Amino acid sequence: MIRVQYFARYREALGRDGEQLDWQADFVSLGALRDHLLQRGDAWQVLAEQNLMCARNQELCGLDEALHDGDEVAFFPTVTGG
Repeated sequence: MIRVQYFARYREALGRDGEQLDWQADFVSLGALRDHLLQRGDAWQVLAEQNLMCARNQELCGLDEALHDGDEVAFFPTVTGG
């Protein structure tokens, strides 16, 4: 099982703050998981943003980060401030 959390405008665009997905062998990386989510279409395309940030088990990482059954993943936009 993979627990996925969505933050900020991603949560708003998707209408949910998270979900749990059954583990699939093709979830080899966060990028593969994101590609799976993008296949849902329409609103999910927000996750295709170039400046998407992600974390695995509460550690910032890139989309090439390996993914394992039981991991927690978070997707969030970059944050700017002044």
